[in-house]
Amino acid sequence: MRDYVEIGIGREARRGYGLREISLVPNRRTRSSKDVDTTWNIDAYSFDIPLASHPTDALATPEFVIEMGKQGGLGVINAEGLWGRHADLEGALEKVYADPEDLSVLQKLHAAELDHELLSERIAQVRDSGCTVAVRVSPQHARDLAPVVIKAGAEILFIQGTLLSAEYVSADGEPLNLKDFIGSLEVPVIAGGVTDYTTALHLMRAGAAGVIVGSGFTTNEVTVGIDTPLATAIADVAAARRDYLDETGGRYVHVIADAAFDFSADIIKAIACGADAVMVGLLLASAEEAGGKGWFWPSVAAHPRFPRGHFEHVAREQQVPLEQVLFGPSTESFGQLNLVGALKRAMAKCGYTNLKAFQKVGLSVQ
Repeated sequence: MRDYVEIGIGREARRGYGLREISLVPNRRTRSSKDVDTTWNIDAYSFDIPLASHPTDALATPEFVIEMGKQGGLGVINAEGLWGRHADLEGALEKVYADPEDLSVLQKLHAAELDHELLSERIAQVRDSGCTVAVRVSPQHARDLAPVVIKAGAEILFIQGTLLSAEYVSADGEPLNLKDFIGSLEVPVIAGGVTDYTTALHLMRAGAAGVIVGSGFTTNEVTVGIDTPLATAIADVAAARRDYLDETGGRYVHVIADAAFDFSADIIKAIACGADAVMVGLLLASAEEAGGKGWFWPSVAAHPRFPRGHFEHVAREQQVPLEQVLFGPSTESFGQLNLVGALKRAMAKCGYTNLKAFQKVGLSVQ
């Protein structure tokens, strides 16, 4: 039963819950964490862990993306970032994190023309490593960039904005109808972000293989007044997934949560609420392979007129290998290292050995 509150005469608001407002309720026999399977399968692709990196240059150097794949996750490239704008990618990144208080530096670097050939070369570098290649494009540029990145080797296409609907309408050009567009592509598409049941269902009907819930690490709350209570949003989109599965007689669309995850518990709760996988940003920024060298910023921080992201520094004396971030060992007790180990332990404590079953774990509101 949905909980509505009257906030004034004739005006109601639905009560929603964030991940920090809920807790797992173990109510089954405990298991050994060694018996837990964290495999995530989407379309024809299989990953050992249900984690994808947020598509930002703060993470995605070619080395990071390749290492993310080697560790069993999915590294996502931002096609509209610095990869295709600067031949000296490392030099461009150094300019960014040398003065993280000044967003104009990031904006100026993104103002450089996008070189499709350079972008394709770097995507090919990841493809040649043998890792699954995932590339993100914005809804505004999907029609132009999707053929470029797919030709270069993209195997999974993310069409991702802070918010997305099944049809993107602009007075400046032809509307992007995702149903027609996705149907024209030969690779699976993951689309988002969404915050509600209806929009998610529309994207599923448009042919998306996965739907992203949430807007990632943004300042949407203070810039545009949108602050998604993620536990509720994930549960709603999971309900859309279930209804669409019944509607189609068996087509399963994956739910992928994307938010400002600060702790391993956030990842765990997102999956418990119904997510099949999670996009992680800030928690991966401490990896020594990450481009930001301990600094993190979302792709929307580079918007030329209205940035909706900021720089965040990971408070750690030195960076650690990505493998340690994901699998430990951890030298601290606040849920920022050994992310996969934390997930396995939580699942085992609650008595579950696979991700799909764990979506049925008991929950309480704090």
